Amino acid sequence: MMLPAGDEERFWALVEAAWAPLGPSATEARQALARRDPAEDVWNNQALGLVDSMLPRFLDQLADLTRELPAADLVSLDRVIERKLYDIDRADIQEVTDGSDDGFLYARGLIVALGRDFYSAVARDPRMAVPDGECEDMPYFFSRLHHRRFASFPDTGSGISRESASNPVGWAS
Repeated sequence: MMLPAGDEERFWALVEAAWAPLGPSATEARQALARRDPAEDVWNNQALGLVDSMLPRFLDQLADLTRELPAADLVSLDRVIERKLYDIDRADIQEVTDGSDDGFLYARGLIVALGRDFYSAVARDPRMAVPDGECEDMPYFFSRLHHRRFASFPDTGSGISRESASNPVGWAS
């Protein structure tokens, strides 16, 4: 199932809008991570520490931006994040990020949370992923927001799972 282009564009625009109030240093740090040499030790990259320290504020901003959205919009956004997580549910990315099934889900959450440029960089070259990096709240962000507002979890209707090792193409030997 392909996502409507408008849903995906809206999703990435919201991610960027949530990072924007954190200042140019947040944008520069995310760009530095997306454009770094994949052979470099990412843990020696100051941008990672900066981004990691800003994740809670990013999530607060994203919640503020989407707090008043109707249920249908939250379902659409949840469907986008579900698809994005599914598409990078790959053994080659898990090999870099390491971790358990939950740890890999949270690592993919970080990949998505850092924005389209970083997501695309990791999708192209898994070495761009952050070993042991995570954003635990991102994989179910819109689902939980929907639950808090409407007392139910959304059914995206996609038939796919965001859980680790659920994409058979990404785990084919």
